[in-house]
Amino acid sequence: MRNVIHFFGMSDSTSRGAALVSLGVNSTFWHVLALLFLVFIHTSVNAKALDPVKKEALLFGMSTALSGPAEQLGKNMLLGVNMRFEEENNQGGVNGHPLELVALDDGYEPIRTAPNMRALIEQEQVIAVIGNVGTPTAISAIPIANEKQTLLFAPFTGAGVLRKSPPDRYIINYRASYAEETSTMVEALIKHAGLKPEEIAFFTQRDGYGDAGYIGGITALLKNGLKSKSLVVHGRYERNTLSVDNALADILLAETPPKAIIMVGAYAPCARFIKLAQEAGIKALFLNVSFVGSAPLARQLGDHFSGVIVTQVVPHPSDVSVPIVKQYQDALKMITPDTQASFGSLEGYIAATIMIKALKTIDGKPTRESLIDAVEGLGQFDIGIGKSLFFDTKNHQASHTVWPTRLQGGKFVPFEWADIASFLDL
Repeated sequence: MRNVIHFFGMSDSTSRGAALVSLGVNSTFWHVLALLFLVFIHTSVNAKALDPVKKEALLFGMSTALSGPAEQLGKNMLLGVNMRFEEENNQGGVNGHPLELVALDDGYEPIRTAPNMRALIEQEQVIAVIGNVGTPTAISAIPIANEKQTLLFAPFTGAGVLRKSPPDRYIINYRASYAEETSTMVEALIKHAGLKPEEIAFFTQRDGYGDAGYIGGITALLKNGLKSKSLVVHGRYERNTLSVDNALADILLAETPPKAIIMVGAYAPCARFIKLAQEAGIKALFLNVSFVGSAPLARQLGDHFSGVIVTQVVPHPSDVSVPIVKQYQDALKMITPDTQASFGSLEGYIAATIMIKALKTIDGKPTRESLIDAVEGLGQFDIGIGKSLFFDTKNHQASHTVWPTRLQGGKFVPFEWADIASFLDL
C-alpha cells in the first residue's frame, strides 16, 4: 500500500483513511491505465518478434563499360542485373539477405579493369563479380579472380579464354561461346545458303575478342571444306576506334568477292563498316556475333538497311511466350517503365536469376566458396528460357543455344536459318 501511495505522489503524513478513500475513488482509472500499459508492452514485444531481422547485405561487383564506344552494352547489362536484384529485394531478399551491386566503369579498356577488380574484391569485399563486359577486359580480370579466389560470373563475352577444359574454378559462364555463334553462322551459310567457304570473309576487332570469333569461324570453315585459311580475306580494326577504312580496303581487294562477312566487333565501328561497304558496292550479308549490341547497331544503321544478321545468346526480349521474358518484361514495366527492352539487359536479368537460384540453395550466410559450390551443384535446371541449362564441376557454361535475328524495319527480329538464302539478294 505504501508503495502504491508513494508511486502516485502521496506523502507519509496523509491519514490512512484519506489514503484508502483516495485509492478507492481512483482504483478503476488506475486499473484501466495499468491494463493499457501491459497491452502496449505485450503488443510491442510481439511486433518485434514478428518483424524479420534484417540480415547483412550480399554485395556483388561489376567492372563494365559505362563510357566509351561500348557503353550501351555495359549499361544494359547493369540494368538487367539491378532489375533482378531489386525484384528479389522487394520480396525480402535471398533468405533475408538484401542484394547489392557496386559497378565500376572501365570504359572497355583492360588497363582499367585490373584496378577495378582489385578494388571490388579487396576494398568492397564483394562475394562475387557478375556481368563484366568484354573479352579484352576479361583477360585482365581472370587472373585476379583466380588469385583472389573470387567468382567471376556470367561475363558478357563468349571468348574461349573463359572456357578452359577443365574449367577454372572461379570462372563460370552463362552464354554460348563465340565459337558456337560463328560456327552456327558458317553451317547456315554453307548448308542453307549454298556458299563456298572462300566466299565468306571476316571483319574483326584487333584484340582477344576479335581473335576468338575469327578462330571459331575459321575452324568451322576448315571443317566444312576450306582448303587453307589464306583463301579467306580478313579485315581488322583497332578497339575503341572507328578506323575501319583499312579493313574495308582489304575486303574490297579480295580475289573472291565475299557474299557474306562475319563481323566480330562493337556496334559503332560495325555500323560504320556496313554503311561504307554498301556504299562501295559490296553485296553481302553482314553477320554479327551477339556482343555487337543489337539495339545500338539498329539505331546507328537506321530503318533502311537490310541484309544484317545478329546471333543472340538469349531469347528475343519481346517474346513473352518465353517464361523468363515475361518475367523480365513485367519487371521492366514495374521498375523502369520508360526503358526499352534489349537483349543485353535480358542477359543481365538471366545472369542474376541464375545467381539468385544458386544463392537460395545455401544454408546460412553465403561465402565466396559456398557460392561456387552452389552454382556447380545446380546440375540440370530450368529458369524458363525455353531450354534446359546445366552446371557442374566440369561444365562451367550453362547455355549452348544460339538464336538468329535479322534487321527488318529498324529492328532485329527472329528468323529461321533455313530461310537465310532468301536474304542474299537483299
